[in-house]
Amino acid sequence: TRIELRCPDPACNPYLAYAAMLAAGLDGIKRKLPLRDAAEEDLFHVDPRARGLTMLPTSLGAALDALREDEAILEAIGPSVAERFLDAKQQEWESYRAYVSQWEIDRYLAIF
Repeated sequence: TRIELRCPDPACNPYLAYAAMLAAGLDGIKRKLPLRDAAEEDLFHVDPRARGLTMLPTSLGAALDALREDEAILEAIGPSVAERFLDAKQQEWESYRAYVSQWEIDRYLAIF
């Protein structure tokens, strides 16, 4: 048996992160999901489509959408925590999206 756990972002809530990882593993066991073959190569240099890998969300908004659809994780953290967490992170995402970065100013201000 082989398991690889990539440590989550150090800025995350460790209690929620480990609860989510344990819930995901238990969900896979309960549903008898098949394990993939072990990857011996460095996955940072592999085309994910060639290996049949699903990419993780690339934005906070996409991650929140994925969480809202994940019954196992929502059940693990409970409805009260889930609601408060989703509300707080949705506000954070909306604030981030409204921010105009210096890169955007440099890139687009001269054009328009």
